[in-house]
Amino acid sequence: MKNYSKSINGTISVVFQLILIFLWQLVVDKGGIPKYILPSPKDIINTLFRIMPDLKPHIYATLYEALLGFLLSVIFAIILSIIMDSVKIVKSCIYPILVISQTIPTIALAPIFIIWFGFGMLPKVIVVIMVCFFPIVISLVDGLEAADNDMLSLMDIMGASRIQKFIFVKFPGSLGSFFSGLRIAATYSIMGAIIGEWLGGDKGLGIFMVRAKNAYALDKIFAAIIIIIILSMALFGLMYMLQYIFMPWQRKVKERG
Repeated sequence: MKNYSKSINGTISVVFQLILIFLWQLVVDKGGIPKYILPSPKDIINTLFRIMPDLKPHIYATLYEALLGFLLSVIFAIILSIIMDSVKIVKSCIYPILVISQTIPTIALAPIFIIWFGFGMLPKVIVVIMVCFFPIVISLVDGLEAADNDMLSLMDIMGASRIQKFIFVKFPGSLGSFFSGLRIAATYSIMGAIIGEWLGGDKGLGIFMVRAKNAYALDKIFAAIIIIIILSMALFGLMYMLQYIFMPWQRKVKERG
């Protein structure tokens, strides 16, 4: 019954999206809106296929920056989360700084990184790390703190070391929160790379969008947005797949349910 309900909801969602796209096409075709102001979905798709050969190097550049920044943010977040969970005074000092850092608009910091590090890949990767780091470290710290106290007490009785408690209790118990942060960060990674590219460079979807904007080619901008959505959703789905692989116990619980 649950699977049937999910199938119905999924079908309704798809139909709703298709209706919106149809209405968009109808408004542009029949409503007299100039295509240079709002291109139709048909024009956007045609443009996407036409410019795909030119888009490929930009896609590769953005994807490389996003993945590199994402992987580095995961490594840094795991290290800092372990330290913050093990040494409470470090958490007391660092946690407020992490929260405050999120109040600063990324677009305001990106020009500073360009001045410091030039127009190469490094400032773009730093922007991606800034965007991705916070949700990962916060979710992992919260997950580690929510470890089962009864299991930890049992490990104490058995004479387990701090490392053993982390490996067998705390980290496995935090994986749900960890992957939640990873899914958020994965979708942010592409956006972070785009923001960094807006401010300068020679390759990337952000650079392509700036050039298309200057040429008033809105159909190319919308085509690039479609690519950005596809890349973001692909990374989001990849995190779900990894969670499915690395959390088999959760999979078994859902199957029993």
